[in-house]
Amino acid sequence: MRLSSILSQAWYSRDVVEVARDMLGMRLVRLLDDRRISGIIVEAEAYRGEEDLACHAKAGRTPRTEVMYGPPGRAYVYFTYGMHWMLNAVCGEPGYPAAVLIRAILPLEGIETIAAARSGVPPARWADGPAKLTRALHIDKTLNGADLTSEAYHLWIEEDLPIADKWVVTGPRVGIAGVPEPWKSLPWRFKAQLPKDFDLDLR
Repeated sequence: MRLSSILSQAWYSRDVVEVARDMLGMRLVRLLDDRRISGIIVEAEAYRGEEDLACHAKAGRTPRTEVMYGPPGRAYVYFTYGMHWMLNAVCGEPGYPAAVLIRAILPLEGIETIAAARSGVPPARWADGPAKLTRALHIDKTLNGADLTSEAYHLWIEEDLPIADKWVVTGPRVGIAGVPEPWKSLPWRFKAQLPKDFDLDLR
């Protein structure tokens, strides 16, 4: 286990938009029964403050959003549409609600476990969405508030190799059609569009 490569609290304490971009290429790790399940993060979105009308914090400090106001580097896991869990990483300074939604990963470790969790789904679709990756990695409400900078909760994000700007596209965040401008169109979604011959082992 490469504990020395776990992202630090200081890494998350920066502006959430910067963190969302830098999240691409990092490795999301889940430990289940002493076995690593992991994937490279290839899509992420930033949500920043009570003023961001696409952010849950627009409603202020509530039991649901409390973890967003806490220290950076914590997991904010919420339930949506009555059926999906979403994983976010809290960013910025304590007291200011901001988080990065992890939208997609490329599975690398624990493939058998992921395949079992996503039975009947083509490999390319195992974790190409925020609700899909939480199912693939067995992430649910029990991990809300988990410290992502430690192995204690069996969920963390590790340093890997950053993805070059030439492979990154930005655009509006997904699923916020009813949100007014300028929040609706802010280019706060970051996605890696890697070439088909891209070798994850040679980043």
